[in-house]
Amino acid sequence: MVRLRRDILRRSSIGAMFTNRSVSRLAAGASQAYGGDGTFAFFEDLSVITYYARTKVPGPDYRGKDTSYQVRFDYSADRYGLQVDHLLVEDNFLPEVGFLRRDNFRRSYLSGRFSPRPQAIESVRQFSLEATVDYILTADAGHLETRQRTVAFQTEFESSDKLAFTATDNYELLVTPFTPPGADFSIPVGGYGFADVQVIYAIGQQRRINGQVAVRRGAYFEGDLTTVELTQGRIAVLPQMSVEPTISFNWIDTPYGEFQTNLAVTRVNYAFNPRMFFSGLLQYNSASNSFGSNLRLRWEYSPGSDLFIVYTDDRDVTGGLRPDRGWELRNRALVIKFNRLFRF
Repeated sequence: MVRLRRDILRRSSIGAMFTNRSVSRLAAGASQAYGGDGTFAFFEDLSVITYYARTKVPGPDYRGKDTSYQVRFDYSADRYGLQVDHLLVEDNFLPEVGFLRRDNFRRSYLSGRFSPRPQAIESVRQFSLEATVDYILTADAGHLETRQRTVAFQTEFESSDKLAFTATDNYELLVTPFTPPGADFSIPVGGYGFADVQVIYAIGQQRRINGQVAVRRGAYFEGDLTTVELTQGRIAVLPQMSVEPTISFNWIDTPYGEFQTNLAVTRVNYAFNPRMFFSGLLQYNSASNSFGSNLRLRWEYSPGSDLFIVYTDDRDVTGGLRPDRGWELRNRALVIKFNRLFRF
């Protein structure tokens, strides 16, 4: 892999990347991915982010429709905000060195925000009203796969606490039966429209104990969904040590079946000094009956140059979380990553 980046103007940059996989997983031979990107910051609140990339996989089945690009316009002033984003990933865009969450789609996103600061209300620092529209079409045929329209109103208090209300209207097209994570049934093929509302209260990050509590209630594929969760939690145990808990409970009831999923995550961060940092994560997910850990040590031995040591494992806890119920090892990995910054 080769990555080049160069700063231009005052706060902008351009870059290029090339990756090569000597043995393709899809066809006999090597595969490549290459492209260029740019970040352009105009004035203080206006920016444009863009990239263009292509892949090359051997074999006639993967020729053509191998492009991906994105253009994003972002205006983020204090009182007003506007974001316009367009992303394309074609069916044969196959970067074998990397990760692609979704293929064969065209996404258009629009967001507008109005955030006044009321002078007459002493306890309120800022109101924020935001509306977003997110459309995802198939790149080849142009069929609507996903649509999400959201309206959110947030109040930020002088204490830095925040209270938010969100209403969302969704549409999902299922071209194959969908099995929700943790469920023992499938939702049939078809188009589904459903809506939900959410209330969020976030404690200011300057407090020693902070986090975000959210309750969501609404429809879910012709059924009902209720979610209660604690996210972005942080407890400052010591000046150099913090614990970040996350807990989520989901109750889902549909005409095809009902189920519950639970997620618990704990992250511990410890800074030995400004250049050496340790992070440990433990996660239990009832949807996949898994218990995993991730331990990472980072050492910045020179400005811009790092050494990472990462250990991960994942265990099957179908029988329960008690040790005598069997914790079958699914996978384990130890990764050492070294990078060096060259200035020229």
